[in-house]
Amino acid sequence: MLYRRFGRTEIKMPVLSCGGMRYQQSWNDRDRVSPESQRNVEACIARALELGINHIETARGYGTSEEQLGQILPKLPRDRIIVQTKVSPDADPRKFLETFERSMKLLRLDHVDLLGIHGVNDETRLAWSLREGGCVDAALELKRQGRARAVGFSTHGSPRVITAMVKDGRLDYVNLHWYYVNQFAWPAIQAAAERDMGVFIISPTDKGGRLYEPTDKLVRLCDPLSPIVFNDMFCLARPEIHTISVGAARPSDFDEHMKVLPLLEGEGEGAAQAALAPILRRLDEELARVLGRTWVDTWHVGLPEWEAVPGQINIREILRLYNLAKAFDMTAYGKVRYNLLGNGDHWFPGNRAERARELDLAQALAEAPQRHRIAEALVEAHALLAGQEVKRLGKH
Repeated sequence: MLYRRFGRTEIKMPVLSCGGMRYQQSWNDRDRVSPESQRNVEACIARALELGINHIETARGYGTSEEQLGQILPKLPRDRIIVQTKVSPDADPRKFLETFERSMKLLRLDHVDLLGIHGVNDETRLAWSLREGGCVDAALELKRQGRARAVGFSTHGSPRVITAMVKDGRLDYVNLHWYYVNQFAWPAIQAAAERDMGVFIISPTDKGGRLYEPTDKLVRLCDPLSPIVFNDMFCLARPEIHTISVGAARPSDFDEHMKVLPLLEGEGEGAAQAALAPILRRLDEELARVLGRTWVDTWHVGLPEWEAVPGQINIREILRLYNLAKAFDMTAYGKVRYNLLGNGDHWFPGNRAERARELDLAQALAEAPQRHRIAEALVEAHALLAGQEVKRLGKH
């Protein structure tokens, strides 16, 4: 395993982390855990540790995950594992602290190495977190008490929200989405690096394109690497990024990700970037061939946030999915994400584009150089991607 310093936490972090969302039995934490499910979780943790993946990440919102880990973690050498859990912010920080205590009871630990404020995705949760006496202050008090070695936050939010949390300056690390198919958060990562924060990329395989079920076209374009290994390398070739999550549902799910290590170990950033270059060139050329160079370079310029769009259409996200479906045949991925719009709450906000033709989008798109094409692309995206509504994980 390759390890990196996790920013100012000074934790020696494996570049691959064991995410705890996919192997839990149920999103309902009141469900009784079956022996079969518990054996699977134990096998996943055993396999992770065998591979040197000693960072085990979970959250209070991950159903039975904490309870199931609580059957395992107290039996492991505490100084050899890095445990992270996450607690959602609340308007009342006392509720945040109560939830933290619930997590600790389930995990059967006296402290966690990393405590994340979970899902700082919008202005409301940003305010709950940052205000005087808010959840950041509550989490930092837990750090002073030795209940958490380091305090950070996780987010699905806009770059504006992420950067506000980073620039507050009190937090040690960030969990966020950034990978080949979604690179908008890079300025926030740079801001985190400037403050020596740990950077943990979450869901690079699932939300990063359902890469465990890649399209034939994407497989061809990523050759000689698999899409999973390409995307892992795309992230980890950047020194600003310290670890990426492997959301294993079974022990074998780690295997493909391990193939990135020989490509990183002892080669340095330049060599990794050189190995990525021909694949990135092919992907870019295919985007331009299918969509046009001007569109590829400028489709995202001048787009408003979804709140400022009539009908609260999430234009940026819809066009991102449209581009991937058109250029790389990633329609299945696009459908899952597109049909979550309207049901994703603050985790995945905004609406689909079924009303794009009837709404007047002229003012919202006034600063977009592609405004005339965008209106038609939204209509085409809806025709291409619309289907049965998708509910967010944990809300079924």
